[in-house]
Amino acid sequence: MKTLFELKQDMLTIGDQLQKVEGDLAQKAVDPKIKIDELAGIKELKKDLKARFEIIKEQHDSLEAEQKAAMQSKAQSSSFSNDPNQKIIEAKAALVRKTIAKESIPVEIFQALGDDDTSKGNAFLPKTVANDILVEPIVKNPLRNVSTITAIPNLEIPKISFSLDDDDFIEDTETAKELKAKGDTVTFGRHKFKVFTGISETILLGTDTNLVSTVENNLQSGVAAKERKVAFTKSPKTGEEHMSFYDKTAVKIKEVDGPDLYKSIKAAVADLEEDYREKATIFMRYTDYLDIIETLANGSTTLYTAQPEQILGKPVEFTDVAVDPVIGDFAYSHFNYDIAAQFEQDKDIKTGMNQFVVTAWLDHQIKMSSAFRIATIKP
Repeated sequence: MKTLFELKQDMLTIGDQLQKVEGDLAQKAVDPKIKIDELAGIKELKKDLKARFEIIKEQHDSLEAEQKAAMQSKAQSSSFSNDPNQKIIEAKAALVRKTIAKESIPVEIFQALGDDDTSKGNAFLPKTVANDILVEPIVKNPLRNVSTITAIPNLEIPKISFSLDDDDFIEDTETAKELKAKGDTVTFGRHKFKVFTGISETILLGTDTNLVSTVENNLQSGVAAKERKVAFTKSPKTGEEHMSFYDKTAVKIKEVDGPDLYKSIKAAVADLEEDYREKATIFMRYTDYLDIIETLANGSTTLYTAQPEQILGKPVEFTDVAVDPVIGDFAYSHFNYDIAAQFEQDKDIKTGMNQFVVTAWLDHQIKMSSAFRIATIKP
């Protein structure tokens, strides 16, 4: 393959020949002594030289564009800080800005973010960004304190992590019945959702740290809201029924009732099998907890300073979406993300806000319904 310099020389040579033929044709065209056949031959030669020039020019322009892109990528790579943490922030900021500007993402940005160059960085969220947005625990979703979070494509796992050579002693338990009825493995699917974060021009043109912090915080909040919604909704979307603790078609978590919420929660904890009860956590609304304290306190202020675990006997996580308390071993609540998350950009013409959009695929599997109970009040 010829070098860029050699192609430039070829273009110059053919260009000189073409210019000479064009001058010769112009001169002979006005000479009546020159026959038409001779002029036709010169015109054909001009056409041939012009075609050759265009072919060489196309090769030249393509090679020149490749070399410019390589130089820009090298400049981009060398512009990153030598500090590993700062380098990631700078690469994330560059990814967002390139996406918003609808420009191609240099492979060096993806490499800085822990991705390889096999996808050339145009379709998939880099590993570091996916980790920070989708997998790393964040406080805003209490489920992340106790549930399992993974990002593994086509995940299939056993419902129970161990077995014994003689399991006759569990034949009559709810766990054994559930395994017999539903099988002993869980296969995760892919359910698409989008998370949008608005980015103002001020943020986009600001510091890398502020840009990355704004985008990641907003996306993390969106992901957390999605996880809570699918896990505790009483009206799941079609195909997402199995993700909700309250689903009565596939999940079918046992409900334990009592005369009031305090007693139903205590009864639900006691109703769990021993292994689940030992690691149980209670998810409930804070307003319901305050009602329980008010009833138990009976005018005293002592209980208001006690920890929820001291009152209910198990660790408590508060979330407003748990309209009926859910009690159980939340290690059997498993969120899995497909790693093929895409990112895009959009712009609201009316407000002028840029939108950085992440499309992700999520599945929430309640691996063992028998590991949970739902506390309700007797009608």
